[in-house]
Amino acid sequence: MSSRRSRSRHSGSSRVTEDQINDLVSRLQQLLPEMHNRRSDKKSATKVLQETCNYIRSLNREVDELSDRLSELLENADTTQADLIRSLLMH
Repeated sequence: MSSRRSRSRHSGSSRVTEDQINDLVSRLQQLLPEMHNRRSDKKSATKVLQETCNYIRSLNREVDELSDRLSELLENADTTQADLIRSLLMH
């Protein structure tokens, strides 16, 4: 019986309040370029999370494109240039 109470007490204390969620959504909104510029507009948590997912997807696409471009540069560069680029990337 006491273990059930301690579990119940623990799960109650680990709950996130609505104020905490609102604060986290507000912080997240500030990190998004498109939404940060329109800070005066209060967006719903759903909208902020959708925009966050879209932004992360676009960042992933950008990383993939830059990685492809870098691979092409390294393939077409002479050995000295390629070694220099690789050493710069390692730092």
